[in-house]
Amino acid sequence: MSKMYWVYILKCSDGSYYTGSTSNIEKRISEHQNGLIKCYTYSRRPVKLVFSEHFNRAYDAISAERQIKGWRRAKKIALINGDFDLLVRLSNEKNLKKDKND
Repeated sequence: MSKMYWVYILKCSDGSYYTGSTSNIEKRISEHQNGLIKCYTYSRRPVKLVFSEHFNRAYDAISAERQIKGWRRAKKIALINGDFDLLVRLSNEKNLKKDKND
């Protein structure tokens, strides 16, 4: 069995979202929840796992993490809710605005 890699989104106690990647999702969520990682989530606990997706390669999980971190809140919420039609529309809206500004 090959190793799995994960991208995940946590909802923090202040309503903000944190995106990360890991090869051991259960351990990583526990580390966030217990304040063992001194990062964005440390002062925003408790956290709740609201999205995760697994990959076969670490590179793919890290690429997904970087992509999601660049998204605005509305796109993250669409992903969390599994609303892929809205996710596409939001992506297209951004591209249209970008084209108009060029």
